[in-house]
Amino acid sequence: MSQSDTTASSKFSLLPGSITRFFLLLIIVLLVTMGVMVQSAVNTWLKDRSYQIVDITHALHKRIDTWRYATWQIYDNIAAAPASASGEGLQETRLKQDVYYLEKPRRKTEALIFGSHDSATLEMTQRISSYLDTLWGAETVPWSMYYLNGQDNSMILISTLPLKDLSSGFKETTVGGIVDSRRAEMLQQANALDERESFSSLRRLAWQNGHYFTLRTTFNQPGHLTTVVAFDLPINDLIPPDMPLDSFRLEQDTAAQNARAGNDKESADSVAITFNGSRIEIASALTSTGMRLVWQVPFGSLMVDTLQNILLPLLLNIGLLALALFGYTTFRFQPGRQSDAPLPSAAGKELRVLQALNEEIVSVLPLGLLVHDQKANRTVMSNKIADHLLPHLNLQNITAMADQHQGVIQATINNELYEIRQFRSQVASRTQIFIIRDQDREVLVNKKLKQAQRLYEKNQQGRAAFMQNISDAFKRPLKSLADHAGAMDTPESRKLASEADTLVRLVDEIQLANILENDGWKGNSTLFSIQDLIDEVVPEVLPVIKRKGLQLLINNNLPANDERHGDRDALRRILLMLIQYSVTTTQIGKITLEVSTDESADDRLTFRVLDTGEGVTLSEIDNLHFPFLNDTQGDRYGKANALTFWLCDQLARKLGGHLNIKARESLGTRYSLHVKMAANPQEEDEERLLDDVVVMVDVTSNEIRNIVIRQLENWGAACITPDERLTSQEFDLFLTDNPSNLTASGLLLSDDEPGVRKIGPGQLRVNFNISNAMQEAVLQLIEEQLAQEELTESPLGGNENAELHASGYYSLFVDTVPDDVKRLYTESAANDFAALAQTAHRLKGVFAMLNLVPGKQLCETLEHLIREKDASGIEKYISDIDAYVKSLL
Repeated sequence: MSQSDTTASSKFSLLPGSITRFFLLLIIVLLVTMGVMVQSAVNTWLKDRSYQIVDITHALHKRIDTWRYATWQIYDNIAAAPASASGEGLQETRLKQDVYYLEKPRRKTEALIFGSHDSATLEMTQRISSYLDTLWGAETVPWSMYYLNGQDNSMILISTLPLKDLSSGFKETTVGGIVDSRRAEMLQQANALDERESFSSLRRLAWQNGHYFTLRTTFNQPGHLTTVVAFDLPINDLIPPDMPLDSFRLEQDTAAQNARAGNDKESADSVAITFNGSRIEIASALTSTGMRLVWQVPFGSLMVDTLQNILLPLLLNIGLLALALFGYTTFRFQPGRQSDAPLPSAAGKELRVLQALNEEIVSVLPLGLLVHDQKANRTVMSNKIADHLLPHLNLQNITAMADQHQGVIQATINNELYEIRQFRSQVASRTQIFIIRDQDREVLVNKKLKQAQRLYEKNQQGRAAFMQNISDAFKRPLKSLADHAGAMDTPESRKLASEADTLVRLVDEIQLANILENDGWKGNSTLFSIQDLIDEVVPEVLPVIKRKGLQLLINNNLPANDERHGDRDALRRILLMLIQYSVTTTQIGKITLEVSTDESADDRLTFRVLDTGEGVTLSEIDNLHFPFLNDTQGDRYGKANALTFWLCDQLARKLGGHLNIKARESLGTRYSLHVKMAANPQEEDEERLLDDVVVMVDVTSNEIRNIVIRQLENWGAACITPDERLTSQEFDLFLTDNPSNLTASGLLLSDDEPGVRKIGPGQLRVNFNISNAMQEAVLQLIEEQLAQEELTESPLGGNENAELHASGYYSLFVDTVPDDVKRLYTESAANDFAALAQTAHRLKGVFAMLNLVPGKQLCETLEHLIREKDASGIEKYISDIDAYVKSLL
């Protein structure tokens, strides 16, 4: 070879090394570019967020300065203004103990006064509320102000929230808790000597999703307690939508306490960025407050936002990097002009590995495999099973027979039956593939499987019988124990009897679960009334509900005479178990049972049990599919039954429905039971039980009032309320849930009474949840009123009339008493209680002088009602006095 050829060859050999170094340099440059790009994007993101935080702190500082000025205005000018004559018409409404609501025409803000106070405080509240009406007139976020009055130590709350509705609704405890915490904070600041102004951390208003902080200012008054004014300043309208409110917090700024007044602007615009674990904290100081606003964001959010901003150039950079890596590896490991000798050896090695793998697969097959080349009359491949049978096989005869029977034949070899399947190879035309299967072994396996199935079914039957027998064995001594403990009337024996009854019930439920699991349950379909069933359930669950101080409400939306075809005992058991479980998981509040018909079909009923407990957990709901799968909640009387959900769902499915459970933490649980029960057609009664009867229903709770009115209207009664009643309108029955309103004959409604109980003459206490108890009480009250009317019309009344004529004062009685009765009506309509009391006293004297005892008693009761200012009772007794006077005349 010449020298020129050698030089050219060396140049070409150096070329791949230069290209490799070039690709390596390109990879390094791309990596550095990628790092700089990511760093620049991160710095840009942090700078943008820092500017946003500074803008938010400026807005917060402006809001704080604004409401500092408003605080001084309220204290110096609004609260300290002298009383005016216009304040005499102010009215307040007492919502509950020491809580008063200010009645005002303009309703942008509402005001509550907590604690005893005088008219000056009421007028001051009106002035402050009017002033804040102007300031908050255009605001859409909730604002609140708290005024701890140093004059009488009362607490004033003024807010744009509907305070009256919140105080009387389900958030009453929440509002009371907020006010109590504010009072405690303001009293604590009032006791601090050197703290004139303070700020709270960021807070969250749960039901409004509002975030705010509190500005508290203290004013010292010589000779009086300290006055504290606090404003809840919202921040929802200051935060951009892309920044979550929950990631902000307001805290003390220790660095700002050492800052000077000259560099306040510089310190306010400064931002501190720190990395705290997996989070980034961006903080900015609030000028002249000693506080700083901190925004905490996860590091992942920074990475996601950064990648979104540089996604396209980053992908391009990654693509170039992948291309550079490919070029580097390609030129670095280029084979060049190596020898071609290793190629055949590598291919042969791979072929040997593949052949060994095929032999291994064939050897582990559970069937006999034989590959036969008919042209060469040799066996190409076989396994041990085929080799064992090959001396006994004539492959030519087997091939001929298999062709005649779709490739499948049976052969007996050494008294053993085999199935042989033949396949023609698609690669080699003269090659046959035989699959040999041992039929006797498969028959033996099938027999063993059937025997195992029979043994399993026998075990299942034995387990069911075992559970049934052991339950019976436990049930007998437990019942005997409960009976003996119940016979001994001591606290220990009663507790022992209760525990024994619980064990007996648990054994019954285990027996029922065993029957349901083994498909041995048989329903007993009968015709029954849903309301009668509920009337049986309520007394059974009433003791445990009373023991925990809960309220039970039965809201049956079905007609009074509604009857259904179905299994009454199964439905009763489901309702009992669900209510008992709900009682165990509810610590305070109420339990409601709602009954309604599905809109889709008349034969489908829905029973809903709603409670106000903590809500069952997801693990407890899993017990719906398998009993005792997870632990259950409990109270101080015991734990909830882990078998309840599974039993109720299985029984509901037997009734053509299902059970659905939904729970929300701290709000309660809703059990929805759907069953299918055909309705029995009912003919409408021409005459109902309480036709032409007018009932006065004076009930405070809307739910209880709706329940009672629906029952009475189903019985044909006409119901009126004190607000709907016309002047001097008469009624036949009086129902109320307030014992102080039951001054005459009537029914006192309750949810914890076992049935009906007499509490006074013509006065009964009844459980409104039990329909038959309500019906019995109404009929008993009507009977007593009819007996009283007969007594009034008896000869005794005639004797009183005769005595009146014989006394010689009859003409004077006729001239004065009817006029006084008319005067009673007039003064009652005008609400002139002073004049009404004088007229009633004068009539009582006339009845006493004439020895007319019934009239004297009616007047005494009327005087008592006048002192109580009971308008409905006053009208009733005026009507009774009028009727009594007419009977004498």
